[in-house]
Amino acid sequence: MTACAIEPPSTGASDTSGTPGAGGTTGAGGGVPVAGCVLTADGAYAARLALDGDSWFPERWTLDGPEPYAVPLPGHQPEEPGTEVQPMGDGRVLIHRLVERRHAFALLYPTGPGTGELPLGTVECPEPGTRLTLLPPAPGGARAYALAVGPRAGVVWLVAGGASGPERLAEVPGLCSGGVWLDGAGRMLALDRELGGRTKTVVVDLERGEVTPLLQIAEDSDDRLLLADRDSGLLLISSDAPSPGRPRVGWGVLGSTLPVRFPECLRVPDCTVTPFAVQPEQMLMPESCAVALRVDGAFGTWLGVWRPAERRMCHLPAPEGWLRGAGLLTRDGVLRLPYATGDVPCGVAELAAPRSGTRGRGAGAGETEAVDAARPGGRGEADPQGRVREGAAAGPPGASRQATETDPPEPVAARPVPLQQAPLGGLVTK
Repeated sequence: MTACAIEPPSTGASDTSGTPGAGGTTGAGGGVPVAGCVLTADGAYAARLALDGDSWFPERWTLDGPEPYAVPLPGHQPEEPGTEVQPMGDGRVLIHRLVERRHAFALLYPTGPGTGELPLGTVECPEPGTRLTLLPPAPGGARAYALAVGPRAGVVWLVAGGASGPERLAEVPGLCSGGVWLDGAGRMLALDRELGGRTKTVVVDLERGEVTPLLQIAEDSDDRLLLADRDSGLLLISSDAPSPGRPRVGWGVLGSTLPVRFPECLRVPDCTVTPFAVQPEQMLMPESCAVALRVDGAFGTWLGVWRPAERRMCHLPAPEGWLRGAGLLTRDGVLRLPYATGDVPCGVAELAAPRSGTRGRGAGAGETEAVDAARPGGRGEADPQGRVREGAAAGPPGASRQATETDPPEPVAARPVPLQQAPLGGLVTK
């Protein structure tokens, strides 16, 4: 059994949270911690903006060989700090630059001592206040997408891998954010949409251009999807349903009839907890999947490892020079974290995801549950067993049930994700 630290340790990781050109994941508190680099979906390549003196330049990391190595991809002039980069599955690097109010895209690749550049075209956003950013790398690595966020609607663009230049794929009414891939084909994209003062997750079918509801816990809660694992169906979400006005990290299973749960161990006082990696290839075993989390607080930034079946989060120090928020879990539960220091400019630290040794079925100690309010209803009180009545959200932690390992969850009829309203039934093995 691995002992878990009770006091979160501080870290010696360098502060790369301000590194430009890297995407981030919305934490439970609604913030957007920025990752130090971007990895392909399979973890074979990474890309970031590196600093040489006062000049920023793209850098590609190769991570699937015996030893990681970096290839600089400098252009004819230094890049602007707001430039985005993203690795493609073939090793090229997509770069997104803002040129005279137009968003220009190109693919970079090494050509001996220099850098080759293949222009892909531009996207114009005529509506004032519109921001355009790259979405997380798509499965397969052959295509790349961007989200243009306007005051009234968001537009999803295919910016690399199309037939001829950037292609407009779908429009989503409302103020959009996030971006999580739900399938292995890169067709189903989940976005968090603010509409009518509330944020809910919707799914966009990029082939048909259709937008359908995906996640709704309560009518008056703000619900966001943080991560999804298509093998196990595990979902990591952020919602203020169990504690109005205070978002918390919870978990559910795609297509499950069990309620979304909000473990107490994922609440770290005065800290932002952001899941960034899930153990893949755990078919039909979502509760056994290891989840890697980034914890940002007054003590610095450190790592957390947690499994839904366990009642504790293990707190671990981050390796020195960790490119914060970047990393992946292998099928064997090994956490791979890219880092850069003065002595090692391109490195990958490997940590075996520990187990707390405490498992249980049902809510577990100190865990609250919440059901979705796809049916009409509002917030309410938890019942004596700590479960939320229909259309309600859990009350204070003290009202939750203290379950034992022999106490299985009682049957419930509500679904954490209203899949009857979204074309995603084939994405999960039942």
